[in-house]
This record gives sequence, structure tokens and C-alpha cells, in this order.
Amino acid sequence: MRLRSLILLVALGCSACASVPQRSVYDDLGGQAGIEQLVEDLLVRVSDDPRIAPLFVGVDIVNLHARLSEHLCVEAGGPCVYGGKNMADAHAHVDINPAHFNALVENLVDTMDARGVPRRSQNRLLARLAPMQRDVVR
Repeated sequence: MRLRSLILLVALGCSACASVPQRSVYDDLGGQAGIEQLVEDLLVRVSDDPRIAPLFVGVDIVNLHARLSEHLCVEAGGPCVYGGKNMADAHAHVDINPAHFNALVENLVDTMDARGVPRRSQNRLLARLAPMQRDVVR
């Protein structure tokens, strides 16, 4: 009798877990304010990273912050609208190689780790961003 009760309890617990809505990546990033802070922290890391900092010399950082915040918000499932260029056009003038791309991703992951973004949400966001490598890397 105890075993059946335990099985029933586990089954009820699992069905209850299935009905709990999964938090969105947008929520796990902290909503709009969290995304804007994430982007600010990311841009600081990038400016300190000798592997990719030279790619950002002369870039309008205020505009980059705004467009990147919008872009990450959209990719995270937020209510934002991206007003920038498509990825191919936005990066056409920059000679970005796979190592540059990977360095940026590494900085993004480190920034999300530092901000306490759950790994599951990090992976979901990165999966949305990964296909863009084709449009960014030359």
C-alpha cells in the first residue's frame, strides 16, 4: 500500500510540474531593464577584450546599445521591436572571423553568468542567436 501511495504522489507531482508555465527568456533576463543592463555590461566586457575591442573603435556606442537591446529583447521573446538593419547589412563593413564571433559569444555568456541568468535561458537565447553567425562572419 505504501508503494502505491508513493507512486500516486509522484505521478500527481509530475503532472503538477507539467502545468507550471515555463518562464520566458525575456523574464529571466530581467525584462527590458535587465536586458538594457545586460547589454551595458556586455559592451564594457567587449571594450576590455583585446580580441574584439578593435572592431568597435569608432562605433556609435549609444546607438549600438539601443539596437542591441532591442535585438536581444526580440530574440528573448519580449515585446520590443527591432529598428536596426538586418545582420548581414549591419556587419557588411566589418571583417568578422569565427574567432571574433566566438569571443563575443563568450563575453555574452560571461555577462549572463555574472547577472545570474539561468543556464536554460542562456541556452535558449544562444540557440536563437547562433544562426545569425552566417550573416555576421565573413
